[in-house]
Parts: sequence; C-alpha cells; structure tokens
Amino acid sequence: MAGMHPIGIFDSGYGGLTVFRSIAAQMPGYDYIYLGDNGRAPYGNRSFETVYEYTLQCVRWFFDQGCPLVIIACNTASAKSLRTIQQNDLPGLAPDNRVLGVIRPTAEVIGTYTRTGSVGILGTRGTVNSRSYEIEISKFFPNVKVHPLACPIWVPLVEYGEYDTPGADFFVKKYIDELMAAAPDLDTVLLACTHYPLLLNAIKRHLPPNVSVVAQGDIVARSLQQYLERHNDMKDRLTTNGTMRFFTTDDTRDFDKHGAAFFGKAIHSEFVHLT
Repeated sequence: MAGMHPIGIFDSGYGGLTVFRSIAAQMPGYDYIYLGDNGRAPYGNRSFETVYEYTLQCVRWFFDQGCPLVIIACNTASAKSLRTIQQNDLPGLAPDNRVLGVIRPTAEVIGTYTRTGSVGILGTRGTVNSRSYEIEISKFFPNVKVHPLACPIWVPLVEYGEYDTPGADFFVKKYIDELMAAAPDLDTVLLACTHYPLLLNAIKRHLPPNVSVVAQGDIVARSLQQYLERHNDMKDRLTTNGTMRFFTTDDTRDFDKHGAAFFGKAIHSEFVHLT
C-alpha cells in the first residue's frame, strides 16, 4: 500500500459499513480502508478501559496502513475512547493525523429534526451509560429533551443476521414500547448505533406514525465532506484512486456474507491479526 493514503473507517463489527456506504456514495473517488473488529465484538457491554485499548490498537493499525484520517464509525468506541485518543494519544502518536467520531456530527444537527423538542436515543449500554449524547446535544440544542434507552439485544441480533425474524421483531417492540412509555411526547428517534439501520423496518413498524427515525450514515458523510472542505491540508494528503479494501479480525467468509447486507453490495475482505 506504499504511496496510498486512504480514509480509514473503523467499527467493532459490521455496523460501520452503513456509515461507509453513505460516505462512499457522497464522496466517491477517494481511497478507503474499512476494519471491522468482529473477533472482539460487540463492544457495547465492555468496560471503558477495554474499548479504549481495542480502539487505540485499531487506530494505530490504520496509521500503519498510511491512513492520515480515521473515522470511528462506532458509537460505543466514539463515546468511550475518542476524546482520550484525540487529546492524550494523537499528539505523541501522529500529531498531523486526525481521528473523528460519529457522536458530535449527529449532535450538531439532531435538534433540527424535532418539532416537539423531544428526542429518543437508542444505543448500546456503553453509549447510553456514557451520557455522551446528552452532553453533546445540550451544547447545540439546550432546550431539546433527550431520552436515552439502551437496547443491548439489538447488536447481537444484527451481527448474527437475525434482524428480519420474529425474534428480532419481539425485541424491537419491547424497547420501542419502553421508550414511548417514558417519553410519549417525542417525535424523533435517533439510531445511535450504526448496526440499527438493519432493524429500521421493524423500528418504524412499532413507532407511532408521527415519529421520524434518523440514522447516522448520511449525517456523518455530510459532516466529513464539510470537514475536508475546511481542511484542505488534510484533503490534499488523501489519495484518490477509487479503491476500497475491507479487513476483519474474524472469519472473512462470514464478514463478506453478512457485511454485504450493511454495505449494500458484495464485499471481499482480508483477515488481519491485531497484536
């Protein structure tokens, strides 16, 4: 990969492919590398220390591949490790490189989606317990009421390809009913986990018709595009050969099979062992 300077996109598993899909659609022509840490997924129930350790290890790997810009397309990793990596590790590791997440770009715009000023946040236990969305949204929309709810069963359902089954429908309804009971005035639900778009049909089926659902892919893609427009120094460092490479820390056949549903077309991955 000598001479290549791709954009790195990272997730604990498949979910970040929904973000990559939007980024590639809005920003074609760039070189990209995707890494799914499927061998250690899911991250949602792991400690802050473990998620930080895993995420930093993956960021280092991206830098070794020549990526000057890494997008952490995982809400749990963004919530539990991004700020520490940006402030403590990056200055000594690679001060000219950048690592961005998915929480802040979403927080910057989510208030424009709601009419009632009441927003539900569906995420992993790690994301919800971090209170990252409440903190970030309050900076931009202090009057918006945020109602977070952890849905710990959803990521395993999606990771194992069970997102369109009666079992998945049962657990989607369970959490949607819990959310609406706690906040009957909300009119907007944010899918604060990049795995959740695969449950979109079931989520919409169990929400009242006046409630809109917001996924993060297009929001993050627009934010990244705007970031590069403001930072020509970074934009000029990125190569534009139109290549895409996919890596996983687990079985490549499983990754290719399940990942295609997230990415929207066939993919061919390579195995990487992180040490």
